[in-house]
Amino acid sequence: MTDHLTEYCGKILSGGFSAELCQRLTECLTTFVALDKMRLPIIPYIAAWRRDVKNIWYEHVGTRFMTILNCQPSEVAKVFRQRIVDRRLYRYVEQEANVEEEIVTKDELQGHQCGLREEVQNEGVVECIYQLALPGGKTIWLKDQATIEIFADDGICLSIGYLTEVTKEMEQKGLLEKFGYFDELTKLPKRVILQRIIEMNIGNLNRGYIKDFVFLLLDIDHFKAVNDTHGHQAGDQILVRLAEVMSSAKRQEDEIGRYGGEEFYAFSIGGMKNGLKFAERLRLTVEATNFVYNQQRIPVTISIGLVAGSQLAKAGGITMEDLVRVADLRLYMAKQSGRNRVVGEDPQ
Repeated sequence: MTDHLTEYCGKILSGGFSAELCQRLTECLTTFVALDKMRLPIIPYIAAWRRDVKNIWYEHVGTRFMTILNCQPSEVAKVFRQRIVDRRLYRYVEQEANVEEEIVTKDELQGHQCGLREEVQNEGVVECIYQLALPGGKTIWLKDQATIEIFADDGICLSIGYLTEVTKEMEQKGLLEKFGYFDELTKLPKRVILQRIIEMNIGNLNRGYIKDFVFLLLDIDHFKAVNDTHGHQAGDQILVRLAEVMSSAKRQEDEIGRYGGEEFYAFSIGGMKNGLKFAERLRLTVEATNFVYNQQRIPVTISIGLVAGSQLAKAGGITMEDLVRVADLRLYMAKQSGRNRVVGEDPQ
């Protein structure tokens, strides 16, 4: 090993691997160590993994990456996994002249590392953006671009690439999305966000990245009577307060938005059992909340219809339209059977 690699802390050069792999790695290390010393606005790295084992390690990481993560080279893989919020892929759809965004959450990444790694190996390249949560509440975004080299005799894959910080660009993107994508009254995501969430998770379900998901439609009981009795300002205040209450009752991984009028939607990863718990938590929290307008208490309850993705998959396929149709039918059943209740299945 040459002098400029004396701080090497990887596994391959000291692990009895083939001369071909060691020579290629040494060439890359020599180049990346030199790049790192130039203090360019990129973070070079070399990651490696065995094709039959899911754990990844780093043969080299730029010093700036260790500064961002505040850890030693041997801890980078573990700390990086802990800091990930999500991983985003962007694909240009030529027919629609549109860019599709695919978001894979931290839990999905951890649960399907092998499947994602196989995709990377097959494609031979990596191009995605990671959102990281750092101590103190800071969030940064790193763009990952790399090529994959496979050494079949050693059973080793190398990801040779670099990270670029794109925090400002992603924050500007988020600001643009916020205008027109979030309801001005309740500050909740609009229906257009629901479309993206559903499409993304139908894809994740079909690819086996998640086992199931649930979609909920929620409606305020007797909301017309609130407007007729107390006025539309009271109705607006009820909507705002309801959004706050339901947001406080959801978990970080759950989604809640405004569907339109007095209807809201919710989404969660997991099967029907998880969905029913989520729905009941929302219903009970709303029922127990004291809604007040002009010092007058206004009783508020909600009815909920929900559907699991797996329920429609068994019938031959999942579409956004079918999810809404089934959830809306079950919401109607909840209304017809007395309101302030949850319905998650069709009548016998």
